[in-house]
Amino acid sequence: MVKKPVKTKTVCVSHEEDADGISSAALIKQAFSGETILVDYPGMMDSMEPLRSDEKLKQLFICDVGLNKKNESEFVELLLVLRKRKVKVTYIDHHDLDKKIINQLEKNNVKVIHDVNECATVQVYNAFKNKLNDHAAFVAACAAITDYMEDRPLGSKLLQIFDRQFALISATVLTYNIVGHQKDPDYLLYLVDALSESKYPHDIPNMYEFAQLQVGKLAEIISKVKKSLKVKKNLGYMEILDSGASGAVNFVLGLSGKNVGVAYKERVDYGIYAVSVRGSKTCNVHLGKLVNRLSTEFGGSGGGHDKACGASIPKPVITKFINALNKELEK
Repeated sequence: MVKKPVKTKTVCVSHEEDADGISSAALIKQAFSGETILVDYPGMMDSMEPLRSDEKLKQLFICDVGLNKKNESEFVELLLVLRKRKVKVTYIDHHDLDKKIINQLEKNNVKVIHDVNECATVQVYNAFKNKLNDHAAFVAACAAITDYMEDRPLGSKLLQIFDRQFALISATVLTYNIVGHQKDPDYLLYLVDALSESKYPHDIPNMYEFAQLQVGKLAEIISKVKKSLKVKKNLGYMEILDSGASGAVNFVLGLSGKNVGVAYKERVDYGIYAVSVRGSKTCNVHLGKLVNRLSTEFGGSGGGHDKACGASIPKPVITKFINALNKELEK
C-alpha cells in the first residue's frame, strides 16, 4: 500500500511587481516560514497551476493578487480543488473584488481578508501581528507608502511609529530596487528573505546605489514623455519602449494635464501590452472597475484600485482600448 505524502509545505503566492506584494510575502515568511512564489498578472495562473498537484501542500497564502473577469473563475476553481484536499487557504487582498467571489470562497472555507481601504501588507500585519516582530510594522508602513495608502486608518497608525522621512526614503529605495529587478526573480526572492529577517533597505547591499541608477533612468523618462506624449480629450497616453510602464505612467499623468494617464509597454512573451493607468486626485471614476470591464471586452484582463490599476491588452487592439477608455471617461 502506497503511503500518501505527509502535508508539511507552506506556500505564499504574492505579487512581484511592487513593494506591497514583496512585503506581504516577507511578513508571511516571517510568521509561517515556508516557500514563496512571486507572480505577475499575465502569468499568475500559470505560476499557481503546479499547486493543484502538490500533495505536500498544507497551507497556502495568496497576497496582493487582484482578480479580474478573465481569471476569477479559474482562480476560484483552483482554490476549491485545494480545499477539497484539505489545504488551508488564506486570501489577503485590497483590490476591488466581486462580492460573489468572496461569498463563494468563504462558503468553501477559504479565509478571505479583504479591505479596499488598506494595502495588503498592512492587512497581513494586522491579521498576524502576534506572530511578527516589531520590525514587521516598519515593513508594513513602507508598503502603505508605496501603495499611496499611508493615510488610511491602520496604515497611518503604523507610520506614526517611525520617523516619516526615514520611512519615505526606505520605501522609495525598496520600490526602485523591485521595479529595476523585474527580470531577476532570484533577486526579488532575496528581498523577500531579507525583509523577513528584519533587515532595513539600507542594510541590504547595494540597494541605495541601485536606486540612484534608477533615479537617473527616471529623469531620462521625463524628457522622453515630454517628446512622445499624446493627448486625447480625457487622457494622456504613450507607449514605453525601454523602461517599465508603471515607472512612466505618473509622468504621463502629470505632464498631460488630464485626469487620467496611460502608459503601455509590449510584453513579447505574452503577445500583449502591459498597461498602467493612473488617475489624478480629482478623477471621479473608479478606474480599476472600468479597466476590468473594458479589458475583458477587448480580450484582455485588468483591474485594480480607484486611481491606480493595470491591464493586459492584446497587441492588435491597444488603440481601440485607449479610444474606448477615453470615451468612457466622458460619461
